Amino acid sequence: MTSTTVTTSPAAAVGAALTLDGPRPKRPSATATSLSFGWRALLKIKHVPEQLFDVTMFPVMFTLMFTYLFGGALAGSTEAYVQFLIPGILVQTVVMITMYTGLTLNKDIEKGVFDRFRSLPIWRPAPLVGALLGDLVRYTIASVIVMVLGLVLGFRPSGGVVGIVASIALLLLFSFAMSWIWTMFAMLMRTEQAVMGVSMFILFPLTFASNIFVEPSTMPGWLQAFVNVNPVSHLVTAIRDLMEGTVDAASLGIVFAWCAGFVVVFGPITMRLYNRKS
Repeated sequence: MTSTTVTTSPAAAVGAALTLDGPRPKRPSATATSLSFGWRALLKIKHVPEQLFDVTMFPVMFTLMFTYLFGGALAGSTEAYVQFLIPGILVQTVVMITMYTGLTLNKDIEKGVFDRFRSLPIWRPAPLVGALLGDLVRYTIASVIVMVLGLVLGFRPSGGVVGIVASIALLLLFSFAMSWIWTMFAMLMRTEQAVMGVSMFILFPLTFASNIFVEPSTMPGWLQAFVNVNPVSHLVTAIRDLMEGTVDAASLGIVFAWCAGFVVVFGPITMRLYNRKS
């Protein structure tokens, strides 16, 4: 018996592979990849609905607690204080939950999920941008809850629906930009608890030492100096103006400048740390 050996050239092998499997699919675009990771973040909420606890219960708790604890003492009645408080408590609620972006990313890093993402032929920042896009849904839910509760308590913005929508849009933009700070800490810190500790250390002064609860004119001079440069204070002022139906170009300009600063400074730092982990 004789055996016959058939040799195939590399070109023929490639042609056969293309014939059998079809042409290689195109590399996904940056937008498509980011949206896919955003959808992944929403699916995680679907399978673990407890993740929505912070955006459902915290807004209700904060709004009711501060309204009925401080309303009578600061404004004479809860009805009067609600008109001042709701725009501020809206900002505090959403800004406080931005830290969960860093917690989620740090958890993915600890589990090794990001090592798999880095091996994929995709736009490098897509997992980070997608996570931030998914969190925008959480911020929107929290904003709607605060506004609905505020309307029930008697909040009546002069700007109407347009003012409310514009305010929430500005808040989402600021929160998206600020979330890059927590993604940086997610890359730097080794544990989820460390990310939470550092985030709370930064967020508490930013939210409580601001104009959310009282007018800065009632504060001592040294505290007023901090409040007046606090980005959260500028955001609250801009949102109060929008809800009153007025547009202050100076306040909006300052808020947009802070948003650009967060992204320009912390975005590249985060990506540098992300690339160094690969």
